[in-house]
Amino acid sequence: MNIKSRIDRIPGGMMILPLFLGACLNTFAPNTGKFFGSFTNGLITGTLPILSVWFFCIGASISLKATPLVLRKSGVLVTVKILTAATMGIVASWFIPHEGVSSGFFTGLSVLAIIAAMNDTNGGMYMALMQQYGTKEESGAFCLMCLESGPFMTMATLGLAGLAAFPWQTMVGALLPFLIGFALGNLDQEFRKFFGQAVPVMVPFFAFALGNNLNFAVILNTGLLGIVLGLSVIAITGFTLVVADVLLAKGNGTAGIGAASTAGAAVTVPPIIASIEPSFAPSAPAATALVATSVVVTSLLTPILTAWWARRFGVLSPRYLAAQKAAQENTEAQPLPVQPAPAE
Repeated sequence: MNIKSRIDRIPGGMMILPLFLGACLNTFAPNTGKFFGSFTNGLITGTLPILSVWFFCIGASISLKATPLVLRKSGVLVTVKILTAATMGIVASWFIPHEGVSSGFFTGLSVLAIIAAMNDTNGGMYMALMQQYGTKEESGAFCLMCLESGPFMTMATLGLAGLAAFPWQTMVGALLPFLIGFALGNLDQEFRKFFGQAVPVMVPFFAFALGNNLNFAVILNTGLLGIVLGLSVIAITGFTLVVADVLLAKGNGTAGIGAASTAGAAVTVPPIIASIEPSFAPSAPAATALVATSVVVTSLLTPILTAWWARRFGVLSPRYLAAQKAAQENTEAQPLPVQPAPAE
């Protein structure tokens, strides 16, 4: 029936479709988990346990063997993305109440939604784009971008922006499964291969559980606003990342455009933050819906913009191709070194 191949045609399909099905179940049969109980209830409501396993497996899949150039490139992109999200969060906090906007077009918009959407880069899409339009080093920058997955970086960003304070135990606890997996994956390559296989498998399960915290009324009310948020992620983080890529990482800006997206994992952040800090609970459902829409918007537009940028300024631009051709011709024109005749 080719069901999976059809789902894969949807941007972020393995995340978005189960999320949608979970929202359907929660909207039309909200007590299903309690009715069946046991493992069925665990599957429907077990967001945190499923996510903790997923973070562990992501950590195990990352190799420590990265060149300094890769670390510089990824460090620049990750740092600038986080600082941009923190700055936008601070600016938004001047105008948006802590519990979010409650009326008008911006109903549901909150500082939590803005930071969660801007903070996490779609690492898988970034790596695929850089393999096609970037360099090997730019593709390898994916290694540090995985650190953005999950609530830790959003917690750090909220703290950096002075918008929330989390106990150090909570901060460490949010990162510990990732670190344990990272240690095991680097101690034994077989572990990395074994646990790495589970990363894509877990996605539809935690997405379905997340969807069971959403209601269609919230999704419909935030649909257009979510599109605006997605466009803002591309415009704002894209601008700062391109500037940083050109000035700090000595790139051509392609990597900056490729990183201007919202990761599917960002959808998990608002409910997790709300479970840790109850003051964010009122804004979490709408923030989850907004971030989910931003994931779709950036998944559709970021590849198109990255391809355009590569043709205009990057590896597919006439200037770059001419320089490559000239360098190749210069290399071929170099005379071969003359070997001295053997002494008789």
